[in-house]
Amino acid sequence: MPETFIVYACPVGELADQLDRYFQQSLTFCGENAAHRYMPHCTLTGFFQDEEVAIPLYVQALDRALKQAQPSPDPVVTIQKLTFRSDWHGLELQSDWLKKVIAIFAELAVSPTRSDALRLKDWLHLSLAYEFQFEHSESLIQLAQECIDLQASVQWELRFYQRHADYRWTCHQSWKLSSLLPIFGHAISTQTNSGNPHN
Repeated sequence: MPETFIVYACPVGELADQLDRYFQQSLTFCGENAAHRYMPHCTLTGFFQDEEVAIPLYVQALDRALKQAQPSPDPVVTIQKLTFRSDWHGLELQSDWLKKVIAIFAELAVSPTRSDALRLKDWLHLSLAYEFQFEHSESLIQLAQECIDLQASVQWELRFYQRHADYRWTCHQSWKLSSLLPIFGHAISTQTNSGNPHN
């Protein structure tokens, strides 16, 4: 049976700590919304299905794409603004370089066992809240403004995830985008905000 995979860029460092604090407090004071099902991340591809035997192919393709796209800019990702819409709160991001990386990845990741083309994301963002109750909107806005400093230090990691049928997640490999050093291991997440990516 085909497995489900996806590629993210995830923040680490001071900003990531602030985001974790925001999600914990928003859950406590306003209850769960759809963003609580996922870890803080920027989606680079849509979900795609393939056989597990193809995992090394995707890891190698991401590694090659990162190397081909060098040199990387500083910063790798620019946080443009904190946006509050009636149905979505989040950080709007900009990175032409990451878009280039993921486009190269799509060209390299040719798998005979994947039936669908990879869907690349054009609108880069990090979701804070969506599918929330209308009466919680102002509280969520205030909480985000209190918790999140757009000038906070942050690094980004590129991560290749597998979503299991029981909604556990495995990170098969990640790369620190500032140095492009691979981080090996299989970090299986839980059902909490600190461990669930989304599409």
